[in-house]
Amino acid sequence: MGNSALKSHLETSQKTGVFQLTGKGLQEVPEELQRLTSNLRTVDLSGNRIEVLPVSIGNFLQLKSLTLNCNRLTSVPSEIGKLKKLETLSLNGNRIQQLPSALGQLKSLRTLSLAGNQIAEFPSGLSTLRQLDLLDLSRNQIHIVPPEVSELQAIEINLNQNQISVVSAEVSLCPRLKVLRLEENCLELTSIPESVLKESQVSLFSVEGNLFEVKQLRDLDGYDKYMERFTATKKKFT
Repeated sequence: MGNSALKSHLETSQKTGVFQLTGKGLQEVPEELQRLTSNLRTVDLSGNRIEVLPVSIGNFLQLKSLTLNCNRLTSVPSEIGKLKKLETLSLNGNRIQQLPSALGQLKSLRTLSLAGNQIAEFPSGLSTLRQLDLLDLSRNQIHIVPPEVSELQAIEINLNQNQISVVSAEVSLCPRLKVLRLEENCLELTSIPESVLKESQVSLFSVEGNLFEVKQLRDLDGYDKYMERFTATKKKFT
């Protein structure tokens, strides 16, 4: 895209605090954005060909929302941890394999969306995200939901379309977890921790497309307790 078009985008962003440039074939984050570090609150560069998120991203201290869906990112710089006001980080549809531990410093983060990447291990170090509402890790290559998941504050965890065959019983200890999505994985009925049904806060437990019929859940101890929570939540929204 031409310099004049970029210039007019930058001028508008200076007034609005929003920089959105999607589907333009950009191969890198425009350097010119550095001029707006003090007033940008929202950046959306989805649908481009960006391979690297520069370390300078750490300079955008007012940023509340950063979206780079459908690019070619393979990693995330640790400087992202400086964005203390960031509430939404959306990096769906990239080639990210692992995340920096600095992600745990994003104290304001509410939504962390990493669907459609190449993440093979459940990310560690996210328990410090006390405001986290949604963690979306669908369409990755995760095999195990580890015990550390119990420390997450998320209200919803989406793990649809991974390769999960093991779910640690500790998931039932997540203090705020209401929605757990595990559709289209490699789970046997025996892999489902009964504590999720019996003792957790989860009121929507979604397991279609695994290696058992969903109706077989009814045979598990605690199913009635789960259905009480499910029905109570449903009533709230109807």
